[in-house]
Amino acid sequence: MKRLFDLNPSDIPGIKARDLLNSIKACEGRAFVSEVIAPFPAVLGDISNPELAAAFGADIILLNMFDLEKAFIFGIDAVNPIEAVFNLTGKIVAVNLEPVDDTAELSVERSLVSPGRTAGIENVRKLKNMGCKMIVLTGNPATGVTTGQIAKSISQIKEEFGDEIIVISGKMHNSGVATETGSSLIDIPSIDMLIDAGSDIVLLPAPGTIPGYSLARVSDLISHVHSRGKLVMTAIGTSQEGSDLQTIRSIAINAKMAGADLHHIGDCGMSPGIASPENIMAYSIAIRGKRHTYRVMSRSVNR
Repeated sequence: MKRLFDLNPSDIPGIKARDLLNSIKACEGRAFVSEVIAPFPAVLGDISNPELAAAFGADIILLNMFDLEKAFIFGIDAVNPIEAVFNLTGKIVAVNLEPVDDTAELSVERSLVSPGRTAGIENVRKLKNMGCKMIVLTGNPATGVTTGQIAKSISQIKEEFGDEIIVISGKMHNSGVATETGSSLIDIPSIDMLIDAGSDIVLLPAPGTIPGYSLARVSDLISHVHSRGKLVMTAIGTSQEGSDLQTIRSIAINAKMAGADLHHIGDCGMSPGIASPENIMAYSIAIRGKRHTYRVMSRSVNR
């Protein structure tokens, strides 16, 4: 199996979940995800944000706020937007789904999540049929997504689909939940809960993005995940994707030193929708150098 950043677009449509996980693992901490908000206006107007993220070095495009009841990505006019993103970029497409806990105590006013964005079985089935290779179970700000509810959703999804789709799960910020914030956001018991439920990849905040999540702490958490035989995606979900280049490079190197298998950069740069493009490229260069970054940026969709 080729490393993720060596895959040609023609390798991707038939790739199995297990092979894709091995492809990520083979990158040795050099696999890269860029998140974009599907319905938000494109920074470049007539070029969609997924195309922009791919052009600046992303291996995987992660769609946020993609509503299955009215599937739409700004700048892409297609019946199947997921297939369209792949055809335009040649990149693997992942989608955020939100396991909302209606009973959770929130520290802020709750932000309602439409049914088409929740982590229900029918939404997963629709995504799988549209060509989505992986889903990320996490929560946007103030949505009331809890780790316990994420674990319940993983169990249901795995019971229905088994290894047909990759499940990434965890939290990059507290989603408004009063009991899951700062240094209490995610710990070894909650990691074990996610893994026991069937998560393929555990999502953790990147070092320096959440109070208390130092290089040492994130490294310890990642070591535990690896001891359980699973992979880790570290994430920037705190608008630091719009920071200066030095901050981006620092987060990238710290995440790699901590042991991240998959690196994520969030969807808010100067404005919501996508990270600052130069930061996407800087993160990619920091974790794998110019050669592999430029190869990813240059590879034709016709290969």
